[in-house]
Amino acid sequence: MCRSIKTLFNFEPPATELEIRAASLQFVRKLSGFSVPSKANEAAFAQAVEAVTATATALLAELVTTAGPRNREEEADKARARSAARFSA
Repeated sequence: MCRSIKTLFNFEPPATELEIRAASLQFVRKLSGFSVPSKANEAAFAQAVEAVTATATALLAELVTTAGPRNREEEADKARARSAARFSA
């Protein structure tokens, strides 16, 4: 899957509407193969982004967990450490 789509569930503070929409846009781009759709496909592309955004928002609202919320900075630090280990070889 697309590396720029990040986990949005169980963070403090919760994912914003913009973060959910950005992930939805990346998902539709990946599925369609277009980073920018042609004029002929623009309406279908926009409709798909809105549908995925609505579905993702509903999903995040319905999910439950017993785990405590994750800290965004700690998760970003872990990702940077993984990246450094992977690419420093």
